[in-house]
Amino acid sequence: MKRNILAVVIPALLAAGAVNAAEVYNKDDNKLDLYGKVTAKHRFSDNSGQDGDKSYARLGFKGETRITSDVTGYGRYEAEFAGNKKEGSDVATRYAFAGLKIADFGTIDYGRNMGIAYDSLAYTDVLPEWGGDQSNSDNFLTGRSTGVLTYRNKDFFGLVDGLNFGLQYQGKNNKDTLNERTAPDTQNGDGWGTSLEYVSPIGVGIVANYAAISRTVEQNQFTTGTGKKAEAWGTGLKYDANNIYVAAIYSELRNASYINGRRDPATPLTNFADKTKIFEAVAQYNFDFGLTPSLGYVSGKAKDDTNNRNAYITKYVSLGATYAFNKNFSVYTEYDIKLIKDTNAYGVNDDDKYAVGVTYQF
Repeated sequence: MKRNILAVVIPALLAAGAVNAAEVYNKDDNKLDLYGKVTAKHRFSDNSGQDGDKSYARLGFKGETRITSDVTGYGRYEAEFAGNKKEGSDVATRYAFAGLKIADFGTIDYGRNMGIAYDSLAYTDVLPEWGGDQSNSDNFLTGRSTGVLTYRNKDFFGLVDGLNFGLQYQGKNNKDTLNERTAPDTQNGDGWGTSLEYVSPIGVGIVANYAAISRTVEQNQFTTGTGKKAEAWGTGLKYDANNIYVAAIYSELRNASYINGRRDPATPLTNFADKTKIFEAVAQYNFDFGLTPSLGYVSGKAKDDTNNRNAYITKYVSLGATYAFNKNFSVYTEYDIKLIKDTNAYGVNDDDKYAVGVTYQF
């Protein structure tokens, strides 16, 4: 998941919901907000998969209705429309969930939502274009996930400001028929996760999360990264105050990282890594006139016991900046300097990447 940093709006629309939403209805304890964004962007890289037009539009709504003085029903839907595809193709559902908010007890909802193992990754997944390379969607709760039952509690039942925790359950997601079977890198069995965070009044935050998800039969047919369960745990630390944002995270994934490499046919194929160690750090400063420079470091080191490999699958320095003309319109750029050698053990692409984009959001 990419979280574009806007100099006026942090965190961005995708993480915080409808930050700049347009209220379209508010009557008789029923409220509906509409929000969206259009990003026109181009990427440059010798890697053909990262080169070219990558424009898109997102549109969503958030609604709520008051049931009693202490109970509110709510729902959210968001879709993304690819701007570089032919008409009638590439429409993706990003969020689709509904639930109840019960006073200080918290919220509980079900549907397609953010996996709880993403809570620590979110601290550093704030680069203008890339980042969060190991936050895979649709399995193992490290990104947007289907069929999740999520409970969130803020301020610990109203007793401790800034102390938040969550619990999450995910049901099995894979097709049973051969012709409709989903790809192994987007499947999952039953799983659960939990998260705990404390954000102090001075802007210091600390988070920890853990998730364990059963793997499917199809996933365990590979020769690497096999096991009954995939696991993800992570910790993060951030400072977000006085126009400064600084954060670092460390996370480990077991039997969860899907590696798309092997440019050289002679390179042994790894599908799921046995273990992946992730370290990311970011520093940003928001100038009052709208400019937000960004400096980041992203790395993921994977271990493949079958082929006796322990090497980086992701490693780069990010140099970027966002300029916000106002809360609705911004331009940004990011240049990623790859630190992986061309002859890396997994055959992953080592080319630098560069992106420029223009975003309108409401």
